[in-house]
Amino acid sequence: MSHRNLIATTLSACLLAIPAFADGIMVMDPYARAANPSAKAGAAFMMLKNDTTTDDTLVAARTDAAKRVELHTHIDKGDGVMQMTEIEGGIPLAAGAEHRLMRGGDHVMLMGLNGPLEQDAEIDVILVFENAGDVAVTIPVDNKRKPGMAAHSNWVDGLSKLRP
Repeated sequence: MSHRNLIATTLSACLLAIPAFADGIMVMDPYARAANPSAKAGAAFMMLKNDTTTDDTLVAARTDAAKRVELHTHIDKGDGVMQMTEIEGGIPLAAGAEHRLMRGGDHVMLMGLNGPLEQDAEIDVILVFENAGDVAVTIPVDNKRKPGMAAHSNWVDGLSKLRP
């Protein structure tokens, strides 16, 4: 690998490690995935942190990558059956709190994909908060990510310890 390519790759990795901020809302470790290349739906996951003294709520999301975007969660219907459903009223984010959008839990559902979510591609998503307003996030596609695996877990852990 040439020095120019090495520098470009390193710079890209560093930029992806920078969280998105808007009025005290931080978005960390975002990623999107689809079950397979021909999937009609996908999902986006991330850590949300409210670094303000005011409660907020994630009320919607939008992207050009899909025809429809909803905030979803999984509900235990008993007997080992989980049902995915749209979240009514949004996802609350208390002042000073964190909330992880993750597989098997709350997430941003991308329905009617306008193209495949290909490994290492990126999609632009707008998260809409009740108080903070719109937060623009560029989300890398990582179809190889396993549940619970954070791409920048050491960095995120370190950041959360540094922030008051």
